[in-house]
Amino acid sequence: MQDIGFKQKLRTRVIRDRAGLHEKDRASAGRAIRETLLTLPELEMASSIAAYVSIDTEPDTRALIFGLWKRGAYVLLPRLLPDNDLDWATYEGPDSLAPGRHGLPEPTSPGRGPGAVKAADVVIVPALAIDRTGMRLGRGGGSYDRVLDRVGPGILTVGLVYDGELVEEVPAEPHDRRVRAAITPSEGLIRFD
Repeated sequence: MQDIGFKQKLRTRVIRDRAGLHEKDRASAGRAIRETLLTLPELEMASSIAAYVSIDTEPDTRALIFGLWKRGAYVLLPRLLPDNDLDWATYEGPDSLAPGRHGLPEPTSPGRGPGAVKAADVVIVPALAIDRTGMRLGRGGGSYDRVLDRVGPGILTVGLVYDGELVEEVPAEPHDRRVRAAITPSEGLIRFD
């Protein structure tokens, strides 16, 4: 129970700290993260990429998604299902997003099912914090833990966080899953395996 309390305190702190970031700093951080991502060999060679549409104060992914799509990559984006699992649908350009469950931007193309993420060459996931072993702290719904559980062992899974969100420890529960890498604006890519 102590770990659950610590996780919630860490979530609260990170969300508060993100809200305090100036918009200009968030934009600069998002650019740095995007530039690092776009130089990854795995991303350059990928034909299929699973990503997410950033919301609120998350590091921006919209320009990344658009850039990948313009390069001809097949980009899968999530749609939240009633049980908090994620269905995946194809991104077909900036006009192909509409508010879904809870008002989150989701693709309007037909869903391909939760297992569609298995076909991705790279999987980019949101995180509030990541520790030096790759343990990821999400928002607490378990959606991306299910995604990470489905992805094969050779696939790059990367979480995007701001500076200061790469922490010493993220307490883990049995359902929690690790990412294989993180990207921060200052440190760039950090691989964990």
